Amino acid sequence: MFRHYLTIALRNLRKNRTFAIINAAGLGLGIAAFGIIWEYVAFERSVDQFHTNLPRLYRVLLQEKTGPTSEFSPGGFTVDAQAALPDIERTCRVVTGAASGIVSVQQPRAGTPSVFRESNAAMVDGSFFQLFSFPVLSGNPASLGQPNVVFLSESTARNYFGTASALGQTITLSSQFGKLLFTVGGVYTDMPDNSDIRYDLLYSLQTLANPANRNGNDWADPTAYNANFLQAVVLLKPNTNPEALEKKLNDFYHSKKPDDDAVTVRLQSSAYVHLGRSLNDPLTTIGSLGFVYLLSALALLIMLIAWLNYVNLSTTTALTRAKEVGVRKVVGATQGQLAAQLLAESLLINALGLGLGMLLLSLVQPLFNQFIGKQLSLGTLLLGRQGDVGLWFWGLAALLSGALVSGGYVAFALTRLRPVDMMRGNGHTPGRSAWLRQSLVVVQFGIAVALIVVTLVMFQQVRFLQQRPLGLTLDRLLTIRGPEVGKEQPDFKARRTAFQQQVAQLAFVEAWSNTGSVPGNFYNFNSSGITRQNPRPDDGKKTYNVIFADDHFLPTFGINLLAGQNFTPTHLAADYEKGSPTLINEKAALDLGFASAKAAVGQLLVWGDNTYEVVGVVGNYRHQSPKTPIDPLILFPRAYNNYLTVRLAAGNVPEQLSQLERLYKASFPGNPFDYFFVPERYNEQYQTEQQYSQLFSLAAGLAIFIACLGLFGLAAFTAQRRTKEIGVRKVLGASEAGIVAMLSKEFMQLVGVAFLIATPVAWWIMERWLQGFAEKTPLHWWLFAGAGALAALVALLTVSYQTLRAARANPVVSLRAD
Repeated sequence: MFRHYLTIALRNLRKNRTFAIINAAGLGLGIAAFGIIWEYVAFERSVDQFHTNLPRLYRVLLQEKTGPTSEFSPGGFTVDAQAALPDIERTCRVVTGAASGIVSVQQPRAGTPSVFRESNAAMVDGSFFQLFSFPVLSGNPASLGQPNVVFLSESTARNYFGTASALGQTITLSSQFGKLLFTVGGVYTDMPDNSDIRYDLLYSLQTLANPANRNGNDWADPTAYNANFLQAVVLLKPNTNPEALEKKLNDFYHSKKPDDDAVTVRLQSSAYVHLGRSLNDPLTTIGSLGFVYLLSALALLIMLIAWLNYVNLSTTTALTRAKEVGVRKVVGATQGQLAAQLLAESLLINALGLGLGMLLLSLVQPLFNQFIGKQLSLGTLLLGRQGDVGLWFWGLAALLSGALVSGGYVAFALTRLRPVDMMRGNGHTPGRSAWLRQSLVVVQFGIAVALIVVTLVMFQQVRFLQQRPLGLTLDRLLTIRGPEVGKEQPDFKARRTAFQQQVAQLAFVEAWSNTGSVPGNFYNFNSSGITRQNPRPDDGKKTYNVIFADDHFLPTFGINLLAGQNFTPTHLAADYEKGSPTLINEKAALDLGFASAKAAVGQLLVWGDNTYEVVGVVGNYRHQSPKTPIDPLILFPRAYNNYLTVRLAAGNVPEQLSQLERLYKASFPGNPFDYFFVPERYNEQYQTEQQYSQLFSLAAGLAIFIACLGLFGLAAFTAQRRTKEIGVRKVLGASEAGIVAMLSKEFMQLVGVAFLIATPVAWWIMERWLQGFAEKTPLHWWLFAGAGALAALVALLTVSYQTLRAARANPVVSLRAD
């Protein structure tokens, strides 16, 4: 019986090969898009979920009443809390940015460099491998709790030492903490892509407990409370109530810092650190749950269009087989047998679509991986530890259910008719079939129009952010990372000064500046407790961002001075930790309570026991993401060597870089020459939104293409069914243009209805999305009109081919058609 069904199914597919190809192509494109998007969704949902202790792991956050929630806390807080609160089994602290520096390898593998600039590193407690499930390949994990011990990832150990054992080897870290020696205590497997914690080197945080290893940076004392510089994770004992512990932690925190009553300690389950507990989760997350939901909906919508396409074409073309089905019923075929026959054809089409979809997915997989910067594949997600088996179960269930429902409906629509109706009129029931066809077309193009609107709004928002005034000029700015090796040498300052003078004398250098941070990067730090001399209530609870800058900072970056004066070389000699002149931006002046920028000049700020004179007020500029509001900013004078930024004249950039590299290496031997262009670094802040818009543009294009495949088939079928009518109209004098307009009118009306339905839905979705930006583009009417016009144009071109072909047919041939 199955062989019989298969034979008839293949015969019918050959007979209606055009519609079979359209159906298979639509399903294949839909399945390919569904599969590749579902890969990314499964990956995002699997991030951090592999840790054995995940149900008991919680991240410590500090939530401010007037500021953002921060993942940074004081060094001694969680360690002291563990000793005082029995509900905490273990704690692990992680210091990230301060662990960056230049690593010198004493015995590198042959033929490789011995100096590396490493930024993907952290300083951690010895409990790190007890809390997190990263396999250790060699060494004792507990030794990470000893001072001056480092653990290397497998690839880093291989890069440093080749095939030789890394255990017991010595490396030197040159950083803001000076020159520190570390012994390799172990090697761990490379941390996977689906982990928010991904470090190549893990230094012992206990190293900083020795004041001699901090190089005067007392803020980095891991036992103190004077700076929030590290992230902390606690492992709760079994059956501990997180809410109850959170209250105890708050009481303990305020007993240590009674003046910090505006801060609330929060515990965030590590299971929700990446995506959050819900869309309304107020706690800080690393990924975007909203985007994951959008992608999931996008995958299902594209697949829905493909299924609707299939249902529309299949029910329409299946009605031409009404006499065949009627004869089968008359000679004794049951409804179940007929349904099984039609289901066999449906499953065959779906199988062809699945095969085509898998082929397309394998072809576009490398491009998609390059686009998102991750190595994904169906194999690793389904079989490896990156997989989310539950999510894939529902995804595959959705595909199978869609195939059965779409095929089942086709079988039901045809077999439910009475044989006498089938024999008389081929089963054609104009009212009901037309209503179904029209509804499906409206749904398909409604989805397509909504996706076009989403794409246009996303592109418009990114363009709006990029074209807004930034308050600074980034053109032709090149930043060179400062040296770390050799800073302890007595002639280092003289060499640094000489290097700056040599750079300033280069013909292609128009301006230069030494800073502790550059636009596009984080500030040097932020702090509360900064007020004017006569503060208002709660002024000390406001948070201000801080950067170190020299007297060349403003002209080099093109930042306006609104009032007062710029830093002078004399100001750079002051010690900011004991009080110094300062610059503030206009936002900080208002937050401090000054009536205007001019009124702030000459006033004194109080921070702890020190006072700082405001010598100037600068215009608000966007140091960080333009997606967020302008931050209050305070600048302290300091000839910092973190970054040297130069503005290059127009010219031969490779030659300019070559000259700068020669000067740098001659002045700072043993330091790698690392640089980046500031505009490129700054524009990386738009990368997520650009990826969103590009992904949705591809999805919108694919949705329209699949919908047009169905429209193409429907137009062909309509022209075929109305062949005699067209012939009669031409004989009676109808023009080709009139016939094309007549046949196209119905489809254009359906696209218009789809536009009217999709527009308010798309407006609501994008209005919600834009709420995540401090400043946003207006939702112009022409964005929606353009989306509708584009959909209508594509639909018209699709239909016109078939209608024009029918209109040009010889009426004699048309009248002879069966």
